[in-house]
Amino acid sequence: MPNKPLISAVINVHNEAESLSVCLKSLQGFADELIVVDMQSTDASAKVADSFNAKVYPHRFLPYVEPARNFGISKATGKWIMILDPDEYLNKSLKAELRRLTSREDVDFVKIPRKNIIFGKWLRHSNSWPDYLIRFFRQGTLSWNKEIHSQPQTKGNSLTLLDSEKLAIRHHNYQSIFDFVQRALRYSRVQADELGAAKYVLKTSDFILKPIQEFNSRFFAAQGYKDGLHGLVFCLLQTFAILLVYLSLWEKQGFTDKVLSKDSFVSASLETNYEYAYWFSKYFKEEYTKNIFKRLLIRFSLLFNRLTKNF
Repeated sequence: MPNKPLISAVINVHNEAESLSVCLKSLQGFADELIVVDMQSTDASAKVADSFNAKVYPHRFLPYVEPARNFGISKATGKWIMILDPDEYLNKSLKAELRRLTSREDVDFVKIPRKNIIFGKWLRHSNSWPDYLIRFFRQGTLSWNKEIHSQPQTKGNSLTLLDSEKLAIRHHNYQSIFDFVQRALRYSRVQADELGAAKYVLKTSDFILKPIQEFNSRFFAAQGYKDGLHGLVFCLLQTFAILLVYLSLWEKQGFTDKVLSKDSFVSASLETNYEYAYWFSKYFKEEYTKNIFKRLLIRFSLLFNRLTKNF
């Protein structure tokens, strides 16, 4: 009887043949068993998997991967399991560290940092780093939730790797603006369904506050401005993606008409203005601490805008 594999790698794929090839290549010398769950690809994904001697299992297409994770895990026979997406790759240092951890009896699952490369640039801020994920675990210690972008349920002892580039999963996420918008449209419908199932009461303020809060959290609180133009564009796109969720929910509710309450609109606008002013003030205090002239100029500009603003 053949020995049980030490490490199984599980990848769900849908029309990502080129990325899958790089992903599987990065697993050579690390995974003893390759499991590819093909979610009705129409490209060469299955052939690519075959070329790496992976075990290919068909699965119906889903607009997002989480509900199919457990299916792939159930096909793995290794003592340890590595979960990857087709656009994620492992480097030598990470593979060596994870291999080393398999000999420890006090570790059941590992939290791994992920290096997100968006539009060709590694974003070190914008809530994109270290982006810890549980992707390596002992067989039987983890199961995936079905909600989109959800974290798995675990049992046992965890270990968190250092937030080092050498120990990070390399994630080539979003190759183009079209790619982002296409996925945002697909994900927003799923998230709107989840809100609807939870009986979420849609408010007019959601169309204003939710997107602005997303931008503030990424661009200011998470210092997305330090990622340059890439950071600004990514934060704006994420803001748009959040707006799409609530627009999709409104669409699913039949575009229900409402009188736009002046008080509600003004209240939401004022709260938005307050939040933005708070984070912008915090930003320029940090960025212009040593330049008193610029700080005074920005303060004067903010004061002038407030005095001349029409409500």
